[in-house]
Order: sequence, then C-alpha cells, then structure tokens
Amino acid sequence: MKKTAVVILNYNGEKMLQQFLPSVVKYTPEDLADVIVADNASTDKSLEILNSQFPGVKTVVFDKNYGFAGGYNLAISKIDYEYILLLNSDVEATEGYLEPLVEALDKDPDVVSVQPKLLAQKEKDKFEYAGAAGGFLDKYGYPFCRGRIFENIETDNHQYDNESDVLWTTGAAMLVRRKEYLENGGLDDRFFAHQEEIDLCWRLASRGYRLRCIPTSILYHVGGGTLDASNPRKTFLNFRNNLCMIYKNAVDANKILFIRFFLDYMAAAVYLLKGETKNVKAVWKARREFAKMKTDLKKDRDENLRKTVCKPSGLMDFSIIVQTKLRGKKTYDELD
Repeated sequence: MKKTAVVILNYNGEKMLQQFLPSVVKYTPEDLADVIVADNASTDKSLEILNSQFPGVKTVVFDKNYGFAGGYNLAISKIDYEYILLLNSDVEATEGYLEPLVEALDKDPDVVSVQPKLLAQKEKDKFEYAGAAGGFLDKYGYPFCRGRIFENIETDNHQYDNESDVLWTTGAAMLVRRKEYLENGGLDDRFFAHQEEIDLCWRLASRGYRLRCIPTSILYHVGGGTLDASNPRKTFLNFRNNLCMIYKNAVDANKILFIRFFLDYMAAAVYLLKGETKNVKAVWKARREFAKMKTDLKKDRDENLRKTVCKPSGLMDFSIIVQTKLRGKKTYDELD
C-alpha cells in the first residue's frame, strides 16, 4: 500500500482542476502516492470533469461544504495513509516535488510536517504570500515568512534554499503525518478558512514536534483563489481567527490580546483612511465574534497549555510591526 496521499480540497473549482490537476497527476509518482480530490458538495461540473478527464484520480464526495478546515478533517479521517499532503487546487506541481518532502519525514521521526518552497504561479521568480519558504509568528501573533513579510514579497534569489525549522507550514502545500494530525485535533473547523494551519502547527510545535521547510521541493501557487486580499470577508476571517489562535495557544495570551486591542483598531483606522469602510466593519465584527467564541475556546486553551512542553523556536520575541514599519526592515534576512 502507498504511504502518501495528495489530497486536494475542491469546491466549485472546475477551472482550477482543469488548469492545475494535470501537473499534479503528471509529477506525482504512481508508486509513491495516490492523488485524491475531496469535493465539498460542488454544484459546478467538477465531478464530471474528474470522472471524464482524470480517471486515475480518486474522489471523496461530501454532502455539503465543510469549509477548508472541516473538509480536510473529514477527508483525512476517511482515508488511510501514513502521510497526507494537503494541496490547494490552485497549485502547479513541478517534477520531483514530492520525493524530498516524503524523504524528510522518513528520515526524522521528530518532524511532523514539512512544506516546499512556495513560489508565485504568475511571477515564478517571486515567493508566494501564503507560505513562501516557511512561516513564523512575532510576539503579538502576526504571521510572516522567509520570503514574505506583510505585503512585501521577495524575489527568489535562492537566499532561502537551506532547509530550516519553522513554526508553521503552509496549508497550501503541507505534508503531515496522518496519525499525529488526527491525535492532535487536526484543523479547527470553527475557523472555516484562513490561519487554521498556523493554529495547528503552533499546537504541534508546542507539544515538541518539529516542522520544516524543504526548499528542494518547489511548487507554484496562484493564491487568493477563493477571496481577494481586500475582500472584507477575508479581513474578518484573518482577524477573528488570528485572535482565536492566540487565545488557544499563547501562554501569555491575555497580555498579547491586551496589546492587540490597540493594534487591531489602529489597523481599522488605516482602513478608514483608505476609504475601505467595509474592512473597518470587518475588523470590528471579527473582534466581536472572537469575544463570543472565547467561552467555547477555553477548553481548547486549557488542553493546549496542559500539553505544552516547550516554547517553539519559531515564536519570535520581537514585534514585526516595529521591525518593518518603524525600523524599515523589508526582508526576513534583515530582521534583528
């Protein structure tokens, strides 16, 4: 039996499947992995296309849209492989992309998840926003990557071609051990979408597991395939889920959340100055929704703190806002 499954979550993504699935099928060795599409009750022609154009691709079909987190949790619970690659439907595969990732898990049992070097599909010399060369968090819970800090995207000049431990691996292309994924709760389906993989990775890292970027594996990601960066729905999910993640995982969550109260409303003020009133409302709505969710999240926080055995190295002790906005740092290599 093959040890690896490449699982692509799909919802009304017939165009993405037609454009990118051929590369995944072509470059996924048949003796190493199965390609599986988990369909979130699509109403377009996704299933027809899979049946007619990709007969070798397996499918798992759901009765409704469970979102990114819930969809992957359900799919992974239904299939039996040692390793699962969570792969976005808007990812273009390259020759030899899978073997280095599998090898990294094979050779080191302490490593629970790995990611490739993720580059932009439309500008292939640049890193891609949603993971670049591996992710970290600053002291206030803001995510950034080797190759991407906020909206500043670096050109790939092979400056991050070294393998490196990271705090989080991108949900766009995350190879993870199925057993540990399920035992540690998987993705939080209350997030629905955005930052749920960071929440999972923070949980795993705090429990003593290692996560790594393996840049000999290269994938190209379109990004923003579901929601545009300026979409108020995306703003809402990013702010709400980030606060939930901090509350669930940070030892000093109350201190961080006190500071974030001011930082979040500063961000809302910036949106207001730009005339983006819907994003201002999205920030306010996110904070209100988080306050409602805290009671439900308390059990998760207690469990996480009880199982925490270390402070992950990828949790930085500096503010990325101070580093970039006040000190003018633009790239990961320039950070103090």
